[in-house]
Amino acid sequence: MVTTRRGFLGMAAVAGAAMPVLTQPPAAAAVAADLYPSNSAMYADTTLGEGQDYGRRHRRHGSFDDDLSLRVAVPRTTVLAPHGGGIEPGTSELCLAIAGYHPADLVPTPAGGPVFDYWMFEGLRSSGNAELHVTSTNCDDRIARSLAGGALNALGLHGCTPAQAGLADGSQAVLVGGRSGAFKSLLLERFGIAGIRAIDAVSVPALQGDDPSNIANRTLLGAGGQLEITTPLRQAMFEVNTRADRKHTTTAVFWAFIQATRSAIQGLESSQPTP
Repeated sequence: MVTTRRGFLGMAAVAGAAMPVLTQPPAAAAVAADLYPSNSAMYADTTLGEGQDYGRRHRRHGSFDDDLSLRVAVPRTTVLAPHGGGIEPGTSELCLAIAGYHPADLVPTPAGGPVFDYWMFEGLRSSGNAELHVTSTNCDDRIARSLAGGALNALGLHGCTPAQAGLADGSQAVLVGGRSGAFKSLLLERFGIAGIRAIDAVSVPALQGDDPSNIANRTLLGAGGQLEITTPLRQAMFEVNTRADRKHTTTAVFWAFIQATRSAIQGLESSQPTP
């Protein structure tokens, strides 16, 4: 990096400020234990094959990018999808689009605006992808930690069922969590403007995403944002909800979600010092 990061660390207390509870659904359903205790443990399993069972995709901008127009001194925001592909369907496509790339061709979206670093882990199996789930507090992928740890902010994207969120069957909603109070406030506000039901995840501790070890909170400020998107909402984002077709069949709901999220990110970044 071409500039010091020390000056940004003093913002951590503000970023982690508490937010009021907007909704109080019942407690979330219990989540099954992971098969693998970490990403590195999974990568060490010789019965699995990268490109067959799972895949990883990322893009780092800044001084590592050949396109001078995309370079930045200190990356401000990284977008993460730790359970993409067939694990939590739809989060890969959301990750790419929030980062500024159309999921169908990886070309920057026509709407323009900034592009962000991103990283995703994807289940590539035709079935049984749930076995590849590694909880975010145990995510130790080297690139994921490098991208999050070199940025001011990170946003983790996840999928949940309505039952896990303490909601009625068929509920289309997003639970907004993470340690950054400022980020949460902006996300809740922008989703509300877009007409997307958003709930402060403080009311669902299992999905709150406030653990300092959560990959989304491993930033320069020690805080980030996390979105837990219910299955019905993710299904509404695609006309054909398969891994092959999702990227080609995004709906107006998908792009409204993207616009709201990117607006929240840009609002957060505008409040932070220019490096």
